[in-house]
Amino acid sequence: MTAMLPAIAGSSIIYGMGLLDMGIVFSYAQLLIDREFVRMVKRVMQGIAVNKDTLATEVIKSVGAGGNYLGEKHTRTHMRNEQSTPTLIDRCSAEKWESTGSKTMLMKAEEEALKILETHVPVPLPQEVSQKLRQTIISAEEELT
Repeated sequence: MTAMLPAIAGSSIIYGMGLLDMGIVFSYAQLLIDREFVRMVKRVMQGIAVNKDTLATEVIKSVGAGGNYLGEKHTRTHMRNEQSTPTLIDRCSAEKWESTGSKTMLMKAEEEALKILETHVPVPLPQEVSQKLRQTIISAEEELT
């Protein structure tokens, strides 16, 4: 979560995703874990919309103090937009976590990384982009020799 302070300060670059051991080692699992945190940082940086709908004054009036806001459609709609929904961080109870295998975030990340590595088919670059990259490499090599 060290990315939060630079983001709040205005930086648009988050460096070091997937890096371990002072940047000497790269881990696909750590990259996926870091992705979770970057999503959270980005969500915080979006800010909180304050308007008639998000203030929900009509809902507050109808439900009242001490009422159950979780049962309100307005709450459910806005919760989906406002709360981060991680895929590796488990927010369920300890009992449910244990009954579903007690997988840690690292275990989930390692499984997901292996699945991606085994199944992902990259979309090829457009031919003109590929040619431009190749020409850039050839020019750079010629410059170095």
